[in-house]
Amino acid sequence: MSLFSNPSDRLATGVLLFSASLWGLSWMPLKWFIAQGLSGPVVSLVSYGAVGLCALVFIWRERAAWRAHWGFLLALALVGGWANTSFVNALMAGDVVRVMFLFYLSPVWSVLGGWLFLKERIPPTRWAAVLAAILGLWMVLGGPGAVDLTLSVSDLLALSAGLAFAGNNLIARAAQRVPMQSKTLAVFVGCGAISLVLTTALGHGVPSMPAGVWFAVLAYGFVWLLLATATWQFGVTHLESSRAGVILLAELVVAVLTALWFGGETLTPLGWAGGTLIAVAALVEALDSGRTPAPTTQPATTTGG
Repeated sequence: MSLFSNPSDRLATGVLLFSASLWGLSWMPLKWFIAQGLSGPVVSLVSYGAVGLCALVFIWRERAAWRAHWGFLLALALVGGWANTSFVNALMAGDVVRVMFLFYLSPVWSVLGGWLFLKERIPPTRWAAVLAAILGLWMVLGGPGAVDLTLSVSDLLALSAGLAFAGNNLIARAAQRVPMQSKTLAVFVGCGAISLVLTTALGHGVPSMPAGVWFAVLAYGFVWLLLATATWQFGVTHLESSRAGVILLAELVVAVLTALWFGGETLTPLGWAGGTLIAVAALVEALDSGRTPAPTTQPATTTGG
C-alpha cells in the first residue's frame, strides 16, 4: 500500500506518462468506431454514459461532503462533460493532428481565465506563451491563407474542448471542498447527459451493430477511459504541477506522431512551425504556472478532465 500512498517520483512520472500515452492514442479506437458506422455522440453516450451511470452511486455516497457546494459539482459536470464530449466528436470527425493542436490552445484559456476569474497575477512569460499560441494557431490554420478561412465543425469542437477543459480546471481549483472522487466522476456523468441531448437533438439513433462492437465501446469506457483518468489523477496528485504539466505534453506528441505515422495524415512545414509554437506555449505554461502566485480567494491545485 505504501508504494501507492507514498510513491517515488519515478513511479508517479511513469504512471503519468502512461496516462498521457493512453490519451494520445485514444484517436485510434475512436476512428475505428466511426469506421464501424457509429457517430461521435453515440460513442460518447455509450462509453462515458455507462461509466457515468455507475459513478452516480459513488458520487451519492459523498453527498454529505459536496451538498453545500453542489453548484461546483454541477458546473464540473457540465463544463467537463462538454470538454470530453466535444473532444471525442472532434477526433472522430476531424483531422487528428489539427484537432490536437487546436485543443492544446487550452493554456491560452487557462491564463485568461485565471487572470479574469481567479485574480491570478500572470507573469510576462505566460503572456508571451499566449501570444505564441495564438501565432501558432494562425500558422496551423494556414497562415496568410487563413484570412478567409471557414472553421469546420471539428475545428470549433476542438477549440471549445480546449476552452471547456481550461474552464473545468478553474472550477475544480475553486471547488476545494468537493471530494476529488466526486469531481472526477462528475465529468463522466456530465458527458453522458450532454451526449444524450446531442443524440436526441441530432436524431442519431442507436444503430444495430454486432455485439462485439458494443463490447468494444463499453471496454473503451470502463477500461481505457477509467484507466487513463485514474492514472492521470494518481500522477498529478503526487507530482508538482509544473512537472506534471510538462509530462502531460506527451499526449500531444504521441497523438501527432502516431496520426502522421499510422493514420495517413500530413502536416505542412508551416503547420509544423505553428504546432511547435503551440507546444512551446503549453510547455511554458506548464513550467511557469507552478510558480504563479495563488489567487487571493482560493488555494490553487492541479486538476483536469
